[in-house]
Amino acid sequence: MTSKLKPLFNNNKAFIPFVVTNDPDFQSTVNNVVALAKGGADIVELGLPFSDPVADGPVIQTADIRALKADPDIATDTFFDIVEAIRKETQVPLVFLTYLNIPFQYGYEKFCARCEALGVNGLVIPDLPVEERGEIDPFAAKHGIDIIPLVTPTSASRIEKIVSKATGFIYVVSSLGVTGERTKFADDLNDLVTRIRAVTDVPTAIGFGIHTPEQAAEMTAIADGAIVGSACVNLVAEYGDQAPQKLTDYTKQMKRAIAGQTSNA
Repeated sequence: MTSKLKPLFNNNKAFIPFVVTNDPDFQSTVNNVVALAKGGADIVELGLPFSDPVADGPVIQTADIRALKADPDIATDTFFDIVEAIRKETQVPLVFLTYLNIPFQYGYEKFCARCEALGVNGLVIPDLPVEERGEIDPFAAKHGIDIIPLVTPTSASRIEKIVSKATGFIYVVSSLGVTGERTKFADDLNDLVTRIRAVTDVPTAIGFGIHTPEQAAEMTAIADGAIVGSACVNLVAEYGDQAPQKLTDYTKQMKRAIAGQTSNA
């Protein structure tokens, strides 16, 4: 399978912001993703709201609740409808962060086919252990969808197994615990990325906790990209209808930092 995501890292350190789908509503999500693309996001990660988001901290959990309350009848088709609306405005590369029950209940074949049709090029599935990847891998491969594995500071001897089938990029978890802004990260991130690169040429992107331009620059000095979730979700919650401009400005700051310009101007 030829990945559509991997080439995005060839000559570029990637900035990958995250927002929750339908937070606070359908059209706001479209506007916010378009704003992230306008700011220069290389990939946008769309979280599919879920009732038990085990990898997510309070900020994203609260966003999931907002998204589900905004449309009590929300269905997986709604997520795809939002992506379809996004695609009328921008072709920015997209990946879903989803918990396995969503594609499982929808049907792996149907889910991956719709992802392919709408240009959702990858899936981050925090509750999918490498031992169970076989149940979705054939459908993802058939439709050109990257299953993006997570490697944590405790992955240790499992690293080679976890990344052995990686195709798009590898999500390197910066520290123990759930998502949320941090001031400290694992001490051995450089070693962790080095160990990953020893067994695969698939790009790495560090996430969990990054929220300042300085942190983004620090993480992309180690890896090939930086993933930022809670900081973007906080902007959506704080600024409402004004969030798109804030997200565009924030993305520009992060992109400048990743390029080596840490000024907030």
